[in-house]
Amino acid sequence: MQIKKIFAYYWPHIKKYKWVNVLTFGSYGVAVILSDILTPLLYKKLVDIMSSTNIRDVDTWYVMSIVLFWGILLILYNVFYRIGDFAIAYAQSKALKGAMDEAYKRVQHHSVKFFNDNFAGSLVAKVRRFSSSIETIYDVIIFQLWMHGLNLVGMFVVFLYLAPLLAFTFVIWFAAYIAMTVWFIKRKMKLDLANASAQSNTTGKLADSLTNTFNIKMFAKTLAEIKLFKETSSDEEQKRYKAWKFQMWQNLVASMFVAVFEFISVFISVNMWLNGELSVGTLVLIQTFMFALFRIVFNMGKSATKFIKALTDAQEMVDIFETPIDVQDVERPEVCKIKGGAIEFEGVNFSYHAGEHEGEKLFSNFSMSIKSGERVGLVGHSGSGKTTLTKLLLRFMDVDSGEILIDGQNIAKIKQDDLRTNISYVPQDPILFHRSLRENIAYGKSDATDEQIIEAAKAANAHEFISSLPEGYDTLVGERGVKLSGGERQRVAIARAMLKDAPILILDEATSALDSISERKIQEAFERLMQGRTTIAIAHRLSTIQKMDRIIVFDNGEVAEQGTHQELSKREGGVYAELWAEQSSGFIK
Repeated sequence: MQIKKIFAYYWPHIKKYKWVNVLTFGSYGVAVILSDILTPLLYKKLVDIMSSTNIRDVDTWYVMSIVLFWGILLILYNVFYRIGDFAIAYAQSKALKGAMDEAYKRVQHHSVKFFNDNFAGSLVAKVRRFSSSIETIYDVIIFQLWMHGLNLVGMFVVFLYLAPLLAFTFVIWFAAYIAMTVWFIKRKMKLDLANASAQSNTTGKLADSLTNTFNIKMFAKTLAEIKLFKETSSDEEQKRYKAWKFQMWQNLVASMFVAVFEFISVFISVNMWLNGELSVGTLVLIQTFMFALFRIVFNMGKSATKFIKALTDAQEMVDIFETPIDVQDVERPEVCKIKGGAIEFEGVNFSYHAGEHEGEKLFSNFSMSIKSGERVGLVGHSGSGKTTLTKLLLRFMDVDSGEILIDGQNIAKIKQDDLRTNISYVPQDPILFHRSLRENIAYGKSDATDEQIIEAAKAANAHEFISSLPEGYDTLVGERGVKLSGGERQRVAIARAMLKDAPILILDEATSALDSISERKIQEAFERLMQGRTTIAIAHRLSTIQKMDRIIVFDNGEVAEQGTHQELSKREGGVYAELWAEQSSGFIK
């Protein structure tokens, strides 16, 4: 486990509030000395006076001055404890937020491929554990290492002054106790890491299953999914039990250590009292300290285990931080100069880097140009390279070699956000945020007015169904837009793309979920939207791209043929003509 790296990611969020942290340590430190060291010394003084002096000979003023001093200490250490509480609440809350924001930001910087390879639920669990772990680490450092550490040092100093033999005995015992704890912790780390990994897997499977509830019910797989989840949770339970059982063994050994030293300390103290080397007050003080020491040492052992558990929880997120990002911006990006949207693929080479086709080459020295404002349809069987081409254009993936230029500028040399700001994309299966329809439509243009939002919705044939909803544009669409039909989600996505008003438009089967009447209206809207914009439309339903300026037919990563619908459909023996002839109801068989 990379403890230094974990702390390196936490430290920036802690040092932001260094003076609050100084106040926390200072306040708790003073409170501990006043309450756990000085107060018991006053009790010792009172016990000595009461046990060795006849009540008639007691100096009343002296005794009452001790009681008064104790009352002052009582007020003071409570004040300092509360100051520490307020300080740690402020600093810890801020640090938790900072850690969560940092984790979210770093996760978001990863490529689309990263999210395709990881359960969303698992990532949520890891982000949560990374931020919550800083709370545990904070608590252990302050309440265990700092406060209990001060207790141990203070008590040891008192022991050294009053009973040196007991002090040195404690040092030897404490060293053995620490060695035992370290031995257990080292072996428990692997169990905690396995447990954390199993928890993430269970959370991921749970989220994946709940997200696909419709499919589960549609395919009557409820019992099968319940069985599968039981198997997953059983794996987590086994790993959790192993970690917990090992912890119980550690607690058993630790309690034996404490019991042995408790007996030794009582034996030594009583012997010293019998020999007249300790007063009754000193004996009471030592035993009070001893009982506190046993509690402190035992808790410190348990806290050390909690500390390591927190680190193992954080480790999963740190592993993600340390995972190389597939698609990155260059250190000094150029100013984006995209205006007209002329696209050029020059000598592009690309191989699959994951999945069943990993290592297979798709594009080999591929070149293609699309003029500014040109409307292009991409056609071909699945796996021919259409979607991959658009992903490369959007920089969801990077080419192995070659260049992709827009208006003569290499897209790899500008920021990804600048690139994608200039591209509107309507996917085949649009996923919406669990927010209002208004927010979803305006997502590509956050400063859009209500009039602009409504205008875009009307153009996308979405205004009518939105207006019929009880809350209209303020209607929440549900997670991933599940409250809407497929066609409604598609129209909202189209309205979103229209409102974005980018110079380049990519349509990935953008009308596939619409009925014929809606499709005709949307096609009319697209005709207006595509004017003056570079448009790339991926289509299996060839009827949707008949009016494109050019249709490019892909076959195994190569351009098999290109031309207008009229030209290609009449080309004898051509791929497009074959696809067109084989269509039934507008779809490729």
